[in-house]
Amino acid sequence: MPSEKVLLQKQQAVADLKAKIEASVSGVLVDYKGINVANDTKMRRELREAGVEYAVYKNSTIRFALTGTSFADLTKHLDGTTAVALSATDATAPARIIAKYAKETKEGFNIKGGFVESDVMDAAGIEAVASIPSREVLLSQLCGGLNGVIRNLAVVLDQIREQKEAC
Repeated sequence: MPSEKVLLQKQQAVADLKAKIEASVSGVLVDYKGINVANDTKMRRELREAGVEYAVYKNSTIRFALTGTSFADLTKHLDGTTAVALSATDATAPARIIAKYAKETKEGFNIKGGFVESDVMDAAGIEAVASIPSREVLLSQLCGGLNGVIRNLAVVLDQIREQKEAC
């Protein structure tokens, strides 16, 4: 039986993780055992730069943190080694970065599942989210599309002006 001090520390760890999960717009559960140290270091740096919090937790801690949340279905993925990547701002960043390293590693480092906003997803769902470009790329594509429409409008208006001047 753990001492009261240890029990309080564990309860605090669960409460902290639960607060982080509830404050996140997306999260990914990962089986991390197949990644080497060099790739793990690069991945952690990339996650940090994207504002994603990545940490290894005991499955029991994650299970207790997920209990009573809308993400309780994720507990079925809690076997073996588990790391959690959480983002409070970017819905696709954890999935994109983790999926990139999962493809490179090929064996052992696997996506188990995750969530985006209130939707719980399996590994295939998270990989689909990973294929969505980042917010910055989507905004630049939108601006490029709008710029093309405005340019075409300007060309047509200039052609109309030239036709009127020719008459």
